[in-house]
Amino acid sequence: MSIRIKLLLSFTGMLVISLLVFVLTASLFTVAATGDIRGVRDFYKVHYQVNPLTEQEESIFLELKYLAKNEPDGLLDQELLKEYDFKLRTVRAGLYVRKENLQVYESNTLNQPELEANLPPFDLNNNQIRNTLSIGERFYAYAKFDFQFSDETKGSVYVIRERSPFGEVTRKLLPILVLSLVGIIVVANVMLYRWITRSVVKPLDLLRNSAEHIKEGNLQFTLDMHSKDEIGQLNETFENMRKRLHESIQLRLRDEENRKELISNISHDLRTPITNIKGYVEGIRDGVADTPEKMDKYVNIIYTKTIDLDKLVDELFLYSKLDLKQVPFMFEHVDIVGFIDDCIDEQRYVMEEKDIRLEWKERPGDPVEVIADLEKLKRTVLNIIGNAQNFMDKGQKNIGVSIRLSPEWVTVEIRDNGTGIAPESIPYIFERFYRAEPSRNSSTGGSGLGLAIAGQIIEGHGGQIWAESELGVGTSLYFTLKRATRKEAR
Repeated sequence: MSIRIKLLLSFTGMLVISLLVFVLTASLFTVAATGDIRGVRDFYKVHYQVNPLTEQEESIFLELKYLAKNEPDGLLDQELLKEYDFKLRTVRAGLYVRKENLQVYESNTLNQPELEANLPPFDLNNNQIRNTLSIGERFYAYAKFDFQFSDETKGSVYVIRERSPFGEVTRKLLPILVLSLVGIIVVANVMLYRWITRSVVKPLDLLRNSAEHIKEGNLQFTLDMHSKDEIGQLNETFENMRKRLHESIQLRLRDEENRKELISNISHDLRTPITNIKGYVEGIRDGVADTPEKMDKYVNIIYTKTIDLDKLVDELFLYSKLDLKQVPFMFEHVDIVGFIDDCIDEQRYVMEEKDIRLEWKERPGDPVEVIADLEKLKRTVLNIIGNAQNFMDKGQKNIGVSIRLSPEWVTVEIRDNGTGIAPESIPYIFERFYRAEPSRNSSTGGSGLGLAIAGQIIEGHGGQIWAESELGVGTSLYFTLKRATRKEAR
């Protein structure tokens, strides 16, 4: 549930509860002041049958009862009845006196034409002197006393009070009810506050604490919240940011280690030819090369080492530019079959001098055009072949080239039958200066940049490069190039 909906439900709930409490409170005050509520009357009938009058009304009724017993004819005195009626009116009650079926006196406060017809019959035994009666929608509680006048006629005296049962109870319980309604509002607010706090404030506090951890450089934690609202989405984004930061720091640390290793490897690979050149130059200067033959030998060695050094610097410079994406690619349509033919022909005599057989294994019969930078692709193939020839250990040394086709890609395989690569080394052979042979002896391997450069070039072509190898059997290096469509070929 989104925060918007939570807040909407919270405020709507509070508004509805407040309105209900307001309406209920207004109803209670209204009933307490004026009215009656239909349907609750019967519930309070029993209560008013037992206690129909207030204490003041009861006191006046007892005086009238005493008068009816001892001086019944006094209840025919209108002036006396008016005095008692005045006392009853001050406490919101009324007086009614009858003789036989004739009305002797009726208080103006009652204002009920049908009262006489609804009064209970005479009961000189006075078995029930307190009760209630209903006339239409109006409800009355009364206390009565039946007696006989001096002329033996029957008479009754009534003290009557119109009641609103719910209103009367409301008047008594009004403070408690108001406090209860206030309590309902308070409890509802507390519950809504707790709900909003648990679903909004606490997750935000957790995010704030997480931000503090990140500020202090601590990324070794996880945010584990499963809500689907905006805060849950923010948490997911924050957690992804934390992971990316952690990965970035780890990558920076790895790059720092690689930088240190790179400097170490460059220092080692540059020091070796420089040391050799320095040694032979010192030999010439000290007169060790005292014959023309020795002099030629020393000069040739110095020249060879200089070429190796120049090649190493050139490869390092090329790799750095490729790594920084500073080398432009000049793509064109290249017949990969004819291109491989040219590479094999160019390298055949060099390979034969080293007793290596370089040939096709699987050659398509028709030309196959790919999108490639011809110069850089040639550098890739020669680097792979050059790397393969450094690790030949069989009597019959073979390097075979195969091409496999798919609708969108061309896969080139260059396979040798050399020493093979250990499984744990295969993931690293395309890294700069990596050598599976840890001694970094130049006689058993190249600069360590050949395959790294090949990987960068194939990546620049949008293809992939990988290796498969088996120790003692040989190694296959694969790379893919995108085929040129017919539309592009036009």
